[in-house]
Amino acid sequence: MAKGSTKNFFVWIILGLLFVGLMGFGASGLSGNISSIGSVGEKSLPVQTYFNELQTQIAIRSSQIGRQMSFPEAEAEGLPIRALQSAVAERSLDNEAAVLGLSVGDDTISGQVLGNPSFRGGDGTFDQAQYREALARSGLSVREYETTLREGAARALLQGAVYTGMPDPETFGEAVAAFTREGRTFTWAHITEANVEVALGQPSDADLQAYYDANPASFTTPEVRMVRYVWLTPAMIQDDVPVDETELRAEYDARIDEFVVPERRLIERLVFGDEAEAQAALDAIAADETSFPELVADRGLTLDDVDAGDVSLAEMSGDAGQAIFASETGEVTGPFLTDLGPALFRMNAVLSARETTFEEALPILREDEAAARAGRIIEDQIDPIINLLAGGARLEDVAEQTDMELGEIEWSEDNSEGIAAYASFRELAAAQDVGDYAELTDLDDGGLFAIEVTEIRAPALIPLEDARVDAAAGWAIQATADAVLADAEAIAEELRTTVQDFGAFDLEAVQENAMTRRGFINGAPTSFLTEVFEMEIGEIRVIANGEDAIIVRLDDVSGADPSDEAYVAEVAAVAESAGEGIAQDVYELYGRAIQMQTDVQINDAAVNAVHANFR
Repeated sequence: MAKGSTKNFFVWIILGLLFVGLMGFGASGLSGNISSIGSVGEKSLPVQTYFNELQTQIAIRSSQIGRQMSFPEAEAEGLPIRALQSAVAERSLDNEAAVLGLSVGDDTISGQVLGNPSFRGGDGTFDQAQYREALARSGLSVREYETTLREGAARALLQGAVYTGMPDPETFGEAVAAFTREGRTFTWAHITEANVEVALGQPSDADLQAYYDANPASFTTPEVRMVRYVWLTPAMIQDDVPVDETELRAEYDARIDEFVVPERRLIERLVFGDEAEAQAALDAIAADETSFPELVADRGLTLDDVDAGDVSLAEMSGDAGQAIFASETGEVTGPFLTDLGPALFRMNAVLSARETTFEEALPILREDEAAARAGRIIEDQIDPIINLLAGGARLEDVAEQTDMELGEIEWSEDNSEGIAAYASFRELAAAQDVGDYAELTDLDDGGLFAIEVTEIRAPALIPLEDARVDAAAGWAIQATADAVLADAEAIAEELRTTVQDFGAFDLEAVQENAMTRRGFINGAPTSFLTEVFEMEIGEIRVIANGEDAIIVRLDDVSGADPSDEAYVAEVAAVAESAGEGIAQDVYELYGRAIQMQTDVQINDAAVNAVHANFR
């Protein structure tokens, strides 16, 4: 794709996203007569804009923490300030676009409105009544909505001017490609204990002491915390929870799509510009002039791009479904009209129907329903347990008066058994100190727990007399590795001075040809290629590899080939990526500069009125 068209394509993607984002649907609950929370230059800052931005910020953060964030929590993390800054920044660009006289024609706005599926009627075409009704539900008039679209398009033009004005740094792309595609040809051999004669004997007391002193971490116990706890999980009580079979049958009916799966087909779909083009492609396939994969490749696509997944007959409309389900595996059918245009379909596999009867599903249903009921039982106990703990009850008292079970664990970071298998327990046990208040905390399976740390034992060095067996084993491993490394150094010295041939040492040498920095050598350390690329031609080096060693000789250096298609593609890709990053940075700086020179007035009372909808 040409550079200019790539940039334009990127800009129009931004335009499309802006059009979708500016819809503002879903901001229910915002009421009152306040329409603006202030002004940015000559532009008002609509209440709806700030509301939508704040709602989005809270939704994103809620998704990150795995639960709905309360507004006080959002305020504590500064989300309202961040949302206001974002809304003001966007409105500053709207004002600047107006000052510069940037706008789009009515045809552009009309095309966006007519192309929005939310405004289509039952026949799939634009419906004026549906359009007005949808806007009314969102608290927008036609004029307000179309003004928002127009401003968004102008803002995108401003952004596009910055992006398309930035040339790609081709010199940078060439430098990166030349570096990454430079090659090394080298010969290497793996030296192990099997290649050398190692006669260790028994270590002396001095040997053990030296190894012990040099490796204190290997002989240090981890910090240990004595933790008393009470806990309750659905699995502890669900076997005792009664489940009514009538309810299970109702649950089976509600989940019938899970248990009764119709026959399906794995299909691929290739869309064409018009029916004549699609028919010509099908005729070419029938005449063995081309194939479906070749048609896909000719369009610059991959089979993953045209993969339509698995479908049932009910999910396919009209003649397409009947033809696809009547076709043989690998057969191409069509053309059939789709929402994207005329398309050819290839059927790749038949997925048989699957039915699980109620009786067969009963164990699953019973377990799921019992677990759900157990979860509700646990939820009902939250407040009573919290009240007991707040009232000073000991964990033993909580266990006696509730369904919670009492336990004690000698916990360290190496322990992940029982309750220590839960991440929330490990996090709390690591953070809590002796004497801290026991708080009720959630487990990720719907359970509850509370802990008390009764003792913390600091890491301690194990005396050598108690660790002689481990010290002797460690010494033997280290001594063997040292012997292998010494032998490898001796072989390398002979290769440098006299022999010059790996075969003289009965080694299984391997030559790697023109390997780049992105290569991989199985069995070598991660730093292996880095060291190879630091070597001079003819240099022989020994590299430690755990208990083994590697001898490597650099035979040749090859530069990147500027005429290679892969090199050219990498230069273009790196330059384009860097160019987009530079353009984004420039655009952000430009936006900040515009915002700094734009007069901004915020009505705090109006902002607080918006916040009231979140409380």
